[in-house]
Amino acid sequence: MDVHSYLIIYPFLLVAFFKVSDCSEVSIVGGKDVKKLEPWMVSIQKDENHVCGGILIKDQWVLTAAHCKHEPIKSVTVLIGTLSLSKTKGSQRVGILSFEHPKAYNNQTKRDDIMLIKLNKKVKAKPKKLPKKEQDFRPGTKCVVTGWGTKNSKVLQASDKLQMLDVTIVDKELCECFYKDELVITNDMLCTRNTEKNRGPCQGDTGGPLECKKNLVGVVSGSRGCGVPGKPTVYTFLSKKHIFWINNMLKKQFNRTTY
Repeated sequence: MDVHSYLIIYPFLLVAFFKVSDCSEVSIVGGKDVKKLEPWMVSIQKDENHVCGGILIKDQWVLTAAHCKHEPIKSVTVLIGTLSLSKTKGSQRVGILSFEHPKAYNNQTKRDDIMLIKLNKKVKAKPKKLPKKEQDFRPGTKCVVTGWGTKNSKVLQASDKLQMLDVTIVDKELCECFYKDELVITNDMLCTRNTEKNRGPCQGDTGGPLECKKNLVGVVSGSRGCGVPGKPTVYTFLSKKHIFWINNMLKKQFNRTTY
């Protein structure tokens, strides 16, 4: 099996709300190459093929989206410390011990689409700092989304080079208006868009980071289509609720290993 064949036969986004539609032929859909290595940026892989993005937040923990959970667990690894999926010299490939997501996670509504992955060992890489509290970024705020998402929705092939794209936060009520009866945008979600055609996250970008003013704000949950003007991308927001859940899970796991 070649590096990308798994991507072709297994779509990243599994429900109707996140169906493939009108992706352009460019990476992350209108993005540009990331030049500087971010040691905390993670490629989550099944059988060594990219399926989702992730964020290293502790030396043994990765933050991603709950819908990025794949089985069997022994087939899943994370690749840390690379800008390229093919040129991985100096990177670390690590196995997984467990997936942890909120009990309230709902794959249809995308409620609490957030997950922690515990790695099977501690890694030597600088993690991304979590916000201590919920941050208030108003509509119009410029942000950045990063990922190895597909270049072409028709073949579902990941971008070899890590991509980044400037996006803008949109009002939650406006976002919900775009999706109407498809999705309820809660206070634990966030939306962005790019007003230019064929610019936005696509398959394989889910689980990756949304940063505003270099602060981690959320993880990519999905969108209807890829880079479709007027159709915002939806993120799991690092709200007070989600920050509490993350810290509580890490504390529980620490206490388990202490005794």
